Amino acid sequence: MSEPELSLPLLPQKASTFYYLLDIEGTTTPVDFVYKTLFPFAAERVDGFFRRHILEVEIVSLLEDLRRAHAVEWTGHPVVGPWLRRTSEEEVASASKYVRHLIAQDRKVTPLKTLQGKIWEEGYGSGDLLGEVYEDVPLAFARWRADGKRIAIFSSGSILAQRLLFGHSTAGDLTKYIEAYFDTTTGPKREAKSYSAIAGTLGVESEKIAFVSDVEAELDAAKVAGMQTALMIRPVAAEAANPRHATIKSFDEL
Repeated sequence: MSEPELSLPLLPQKASTFYYLLDIEGTTTPVDFVYKTLFPFAAERVDGFFRRHILEVEIVSLLEDLRRAHAVEWTGHPVVGPWLRRTSEEEVASASKYVRHLIAQDRKVTPLKTLQGKIWEEGYGSGDLLGEVYEDVPLAFARWRADGKRIAIFSSGSILAQRLLFGHSTAGDLTKYIEAYFDTTTGPKREAKSYSAIAGTLGVESEKIAFVSDVEAELDAAKVAGMQTALMIRPVAAEAANPRHATIKSFDEL
């Protein structure tokens, strides 16, 4: 008796896809760039950033958001410690220590992501940072544009951070190809309602959007929302044992 045929996930259908919705980390950009370049850059410069901007209205608001998050978790936590604010220098020290803790934990906290984006903005502006993208990214962006496709980004990094990375990339300014950006203010990346909200904002039926990510749980959520999906497996990533989504190794396959 012959073995039953397995039903394999299909690649997004080019003819029916109108938008490519892309993750960044591990998809358009090497994971190492995020963890070994961007995160350390922010951690090393957070003290100086706060000292320079602590009286600005937006930074005061960010500090308040961070203080509230800190108040929920610091009690009994030997690493976090208390938040001192008798002087501005005490507040800078407390806030910076907490921010470095959040960065080390890779926490998806909106005020942290906003703060990181502002620190990186200074780095990109000074030329100390250059956003790394895989070689197939600019080629795919140009090809999709020529084919009448549109591109959007959904990342846990802030919209500012996304614009900076693609605007100051190793392949030049790629923002000319990108029509929309979404971050955690839209919703968590592992919840279907976030993808439904994105489709609504783009004004396109979910099935006309192909979401590409290196995280299956995110793809699961996008699929529940009705989107087409593709699991990106870059060279350093481990192959999925039994992938629930079509797999690709570069954007050349889309």
